[in-house]
Amino acid sequence: MARTLRIALVAGEASGDILGAGLMRALKSQHAAIEFIGVGGPLMQAEGLNSYFPMERLAVMGLVEVLGRLPELLARRKRLIETLIAAKPDVFIGIDAPDFNLGVELKLRRAGIKTVHYVSPSVWAWRQKRVLKIREACDLMLTLFPFEAQFYVEHQVPVRFVGHPLADTIPLQADRRAARAELGLPSENAVVALMPGSRGGEVARLGSLFLDAAERLRALRPGIRFLLPCASPERRAQLEALLAGRDLPLTLLDGRSHSALAACDAVLIASGTATLEALLYKRPMVVAYRVAPLTYRILRRLVKSPYISLPNLLAQRLLVPELIQEAATAEALAQTMAPLLDGGEVQTEGFDAIHRTLRQDASRVAATAVLQLIEGS
Repeated sequence: MARTLRIALVAGEASGDILGAGLMRALKSQHAAIEFIGVGGPLMQAEGLNSYFPMERLAVMGLVEVLGRLPELLARRKRLIETLIAAKPDVFIGIDAPDFNLGVELKLRRAGIKTVHYVSPSVWAWRQKRVLKIREACDLMLTLFPFEAQFYVEHQVPVRFVGHPLADTIPLQADRRAARAELGLPSENAVVALMPGSRGGEVARLGSLFLDAAERLRALRPGIRFLLPCASPERRAQLEALLAGRDLPLTLLDGRSHSALAACDAVLIASGTATLEALLYKRPMVVAYRVAPLTYRILRRLVKSPYISLPNLLAQRLLVPELIQEAATAEALAQTMAPLLDGGEVQTEGFDAIHRTLRQDASRVAATAVLQLIEGS
């Protein structure tokens, strides 16, 4: 009879809760008896995690908010480390949240507990010296993307590329006709999805720009329709204010970004994780990126990567147009988008190849790697 394993996991936000729940399911399918402890959200708790405190206490966005909550975060981390050292789990898995988890991993590994970090921080792009801390803190890094694994191999960090769970769940061919029927859109019109980001600051910088580009695109392509998924009620109100006085054939959606991507012909999109979803739906895209001028000057010095968007990083070439800062004008976005409505095959063929590379059954591969680490093989 298999011995009972004690596995500790810590996730700090909703995306980590999804990854953690998938990993826990896969671990249970490969090993009969497991006790899960640590910190996670409702999905991980539904899979059997005994969460020491609510995951929301770790989910902090923004520098000012972090500073305000720093005493609590440090106290929670100290207590968590003490609790886990006493509990002696067979392995600790930190899921994303590197600022919190890498410190936990370092202390636990020094105490003789095996440690795994699931989801690489963007160490390959900037603050590359963090790889030294990662090498000291982790027995194993699990990466979602192959180019990340390559970086860790070069820096002598044990690594396993597991693929991306979204690549497993999003079909290789999305049904555009069905998605349009579900959204009440005609099947014959060209449809463009506008995705200016999920945060207030992103929408403030890109919302009006994307709507201006849509007006120009409409002049180039009469009959075109637009979809704009809103990440929250706050974003919807922000976008409704930006739409006031405009005459655009545009449908605002509450969430449902995947429905918008399945239904559209092409996407005008902010650089970020949504570009991966657009890639997996095989929708040609133009990526725009705008930040405050000072931030951009600092980032340009720090960032070591030649590209900013995930599709280009994954392709290791300029597969999708990136219009950055002053280059991201309404006219340039519209002119770059227009040809993609009929001729985006170069992009979509590249996307298909990437999708197949990322489709590894990520949770199962990650679970196997974790169990092999525990067994010492």
